[in-house]
Amino acid sequence: MIFGALLVAGLATSCNQAAQQAKEEVSKVVSQTSENVQKVIDDLGLIYVEEGAQTVITYDEVNAAQQAWCDALVKIGKLKEEGGDYRAFATQVLSDAYNYDYGKVFFKPTLAFGEQTFRNDKKGALAYFVGGDPDYPNDKGFALKPWVKARYDNAGNKNEGIQIYGSVAITMGNVWVTDKDGKEVMVDKTWVFKKGKDGKLRIIVHKSALPFTPTAG
Repeated sequence: MIFGALLVAGLATSCNQAAQQAKEEVSKVVSQTSENVQKVIDDLGLIYVEEGAQTVITYDEVNAAQQAWCDALVKIGKLKEEGGDYRAFATQVLSDAYNYDYGKVFFKPTLAFGEQTFRNDKKGALAYFVGGDPDYPNDKGFALKPWVKARYDNAGNKNEGIQIYGSVAITMGNVWVTDKDGKEVMVDKTWVFKKGKDGKLRIIVHKSALPFTPTAG
């Protein structure tokens, strides 16, 4: 009986030690993660970051996501001109660059209006970019112009036009698109990006509009 009691006590102690060790390992990982996040916060001079944030977007990631959007817009039109599967590519862009497959997206395109102003599902967004959807008869395909060049510029100097709040970043500025005749059009652009668990930035808000032109009077 004494031996049995000692054995049980020994097993209990061993289990408690293992549990404590596991707890300490978890705390160590969380501490390291917090230190890494804090370093990014300090390096970027961020002020507003959600409590308990385990990841922080960087300015480089935001700029890369904006440039990728511009490049994708141009490629959709190029594929159409070359006889490629531009619709499949555009669909993939909406999965990669937007949050449609993971949650909500608020999208107000430049040339959308009326009851179809907002394209908060992938079907409506795809119709806007490539047309061909009878449910969206006014969409001719914005990306099919084709645009041969696209560039962006955030408001202010350097990264002043970017706000970062932990795993969410907001940008405001302009996008310029150029057609094959060399005509350049500028639109006002606001994006909100969210960093997913896979580390990728995806658009959760996209607001685009033509600049206001006051009438002479």
